[in-house]
Amino acid sequence: MSERKARREVTSAGAASAEGAGKAQAAAKAGGLSRRRLLGTAGAAGAAGLAAGGGVGAYAADAARDTPTALTTVGATAEPFHGAHQPGITTPTHACGHLVAFDLAPGADRKAAAALLRRWSRTAGQLMAGRAPEDDTGIALDAGPSSLTVTFGFGRTFFGRTGLSGQLPEALAPLPRFTADALDPRRGDGDLWAQIGANDALVAFHALRALQRQAADTALTRWQMNGFNRGPGATARPRTMRNLMGQVDGTNNPKPSDPDFQQRVFVPENGSPEWMAGGSYAVVRRIRMLLDSWDHLSRERQEMVIGRRTSDGAPLSGGTETTPADLTKINPDGSLAIMGDAHIRVAAPESNQGAAMLRRSFSYHDGFRDDGAPDAGLLFVAWQADPMKGFVPVQRKLDRGDGLSRFLRHEASGLFAVPGGCAPGEYVGQRLLEG
Repeated sequence: MSERKARREVTSAGAASAEGAGKAQAAAKAGGLSRRRLLGTAGAAGAAGLAAGGGVGAYAADAARDTPTALTTVGATAEPFHGAHQPGITTPTHACGHLVAFDLAPGADRKAAAALLRRWSRTAGQLMAGRAPEDDTGIALDAGPSSLTVTFGFGRTFFGRTGLSGQLPEALAPLPRFTADALDPRRGDGDLWAQIGANDALVAFHALRALQRQAADTALTRWQMNGFNRGPGATARPRTMRNLMGQVDGTNNPKPSDPDFQQRVFVPENGSPEWMAGGSYAVVRRIRMLLDSWDHLSRERQEMVIGRRTSDGAPLSGGTETTPADLTKINPDGSLAIMGDAHIRVAAPESNQGAAMLRRSFSYHDGFRDDGAPDAGLLFVAWQADPMKGFVPVQRKLDRGDGLSRFLRHEASGLFAVPGGCAPGEYVGQRLLEG
């Protein structure tokens, strides 16, 4: 190919790119595409134009490889912010997330807290819809909403600091101490709490950064924890998540199709206090796993501690992952198929007078400790209508007789009242702060 002909093809490709970008801009004006979505569309048009100039060799090949995946896949999925319940509770588990707690700054009162929740709610609604807020940093301009959810809650100390002690829920009483606790108070509790989840790490960080910036002088970050799960599309079909011990985790979670799901997870409309109607209580625990000790166990021994097969999550009593565990089954040698201190036996609702909670957790890895052991484990998040009927009785039972507890360290804890969702034009917690 002559140099002149090559230049003509490159020029033609550039014109195609410019034309594609122009069409994207026109479409945005006509159809209301957000700037974040527009940049992704224009980028695709530009890459297509470069690929058309095949005579430029490696440059065109690199451009073709950089063509972004259409936002009609994982990135385009949006969850609603408004509704009877806040998002991020029954939403499918996200690939990445942030848990963050804030303390009100000195001098910040009820009015300041209301203004902050109003700002946060507006921003969360915009980001979850894939729209950039006015003071956006540009971190995720070329991304879709990626199933982003933002959930807000109140800690016990919030009520005294805002003059709302009369509205403090009984269910927000301090959690009891457990013998396995080694809690760091600097990484627990807090006046305000937010849970952020998304299927794209940049989108999740973008939301976290927006909340922290908008807190400004009203609230200061008390602690922050960052987690992850398997990403959507990583398996041939949807599967129950695995934790860092390699175990299927969450098989026996309550399901929205269960007849008692709502009463287990959400505060009823006639519940007390009234402002918590449609809300839930979140127990948050940072649980470090002693992975070096765990990994020294044989596969057979690990399965006996859990009570399930590692390969497919089926209970050792037989069947598949979803087969109810038969806690009475005896092996031919006379031993229990599921050991007396196996985790699934001790945690089972039938072992705890029906107590259950909706677990929606993240794994975490924060590097290595001074002794060389991995600082990794589970950011445990459990949702229930009443912690005294959900988390507390189950944890008491686990604390007394769970074989898995030898490989766990509970290092941080918090309990938060998460009010119901809000309608368009309202903000989360408005019934409490303006009631």
